[in-house]
Amino acid sequence: MDFEFSDKVKALQQRLLAFMDEHIYPNEQRFADEVARARWSPTRVIEELKPKAQSARLWNLFLRDAEQGEGLTNLEYAPLCEIMGRSAMAPEVFNCSAPDTGNMEVLARYGSPEQKERWLKPLLAGEIRSCFAMTEPAVASSDATNIEASIVRHGGEYVINGRKWWSSGAGDPRCKVAIFLGKTNPTAPRHQQQSMILVPMDSPGVKIQRRLTVFGYDHAPHGHGEITFDDVRVPVSNILLGEGRGFEIAQGRLGPGRIHHCMRCIGVAERALEAMCKRVKSRIAFGKPLAEQGTIRADIANSRMEIEQARLLTLKAAYMMDTTGNKAARAEIAAIKVVAPNVALRVLDRAIQAHGGAGVSQDTFLAAAWAGVRALRLADGPDEVHSEAIAKLELEKEG
Repeated sequence: MDFEFSDKVKALQQRLLAFMDEHIYPNEQRFADEVARARWSPTRVIEELKPKAQSARLWNLFLRDAEQGEGLTNLEYAPLCEIMGRSAMAPEVFNCSAPDTGNMEVLARYGSPEQKERWLKPLLAGEIRSCFAMTEPAVASSDATNIEASIVRHGGEYVINGRKWWSSGAGDPRCKVAIFLGKTNPTAPRHQQQSMILVPMDSPGVKIQRRLTVFGYDHAPHGHGEITFDDVRVPVSNILLGEGRGFEIAQGRLGPGRIHHCMRCIGVAERALEAMCKRVKSRIAFGKPLAEQGTIRADIANSRMEIEQARLLTLKAAYMMDTTGNKAARAEIAAIKVVAPNVALRVLDRAIQAHGGAGVSQDTFLAAAWAGVRALRLADGPDEVHSEAIAKLELEKEG
């Protein structure tokens, strides 16, 4: 496998790094201050930086469609996603943040012309945001066939009922549409019971019951909503691809999304390692800099080795997705979903330890980053599900 990137990708990397240095890192504190003043309002700094990102042609980089993005493969996008992952505010500035990326890919791949015009177009322009309503509090949602929410056709409409949670992005007032997963035919074969449908968030019967926190962080103004859908009516034309195709769409949505999460994890880990190295060079304990302590040096070395391993595995998965397809790459996709967050958590934990009390406070990005990355071990399915899939594939090799 050749991971030598083209001149185009190298140029994008340089532009992206320069943009991060000029606009993202200097504005992180301003972003935090604006969120603190008005937790559930869009921040001015993000809205100001979006046009700059568009002007720099650093917009919708995740899309493989050259007309709407830069026409990059999964492999080519991976190092750019890593750079964006170094800052919590960066992905939105470049219109490359979850769950909008996955939802845009779903609409681009499976949406009708009318659905694309109404929802994909403003999402691509960064004018609105979206959420993905799949996970339910009443069932083990790591098995998508457990989903109990209902989508029932009545004439020219579908009537939707269900309770969803961890619908990331639902707390943002710019969130205008949800992609909702529910059952249209509970008696159909197991993987043909589910359907996906577009639900405008201002539909009667849609109610955000509460905003969930992640280890105490509410992630305002993005948020993670628990939402009830009570007799919500939407036109039949809002169904995606057709009844019974929900599981198929979900599988198509998860592959690229996992690459994005994993590369952002590696960006977080890189920044944590840099912060740790800077910290230990400047602190003295027991008569010498922390950087000269053997345990600290071992932490630094282990962090570097683990980051490199995780990056190469992620790039391999991206390469296979591009060359052999998501199905053939399913073992590698499952592996990186386990490896990347766990590596990032270990590196973050070491960096937190090196920072002492500052590491668990709001004075560094480390504590909030740890909380966010820890949630990823559940976000696209728990580690155990992915490990089970890998084991099954290995056992099949032996007949």
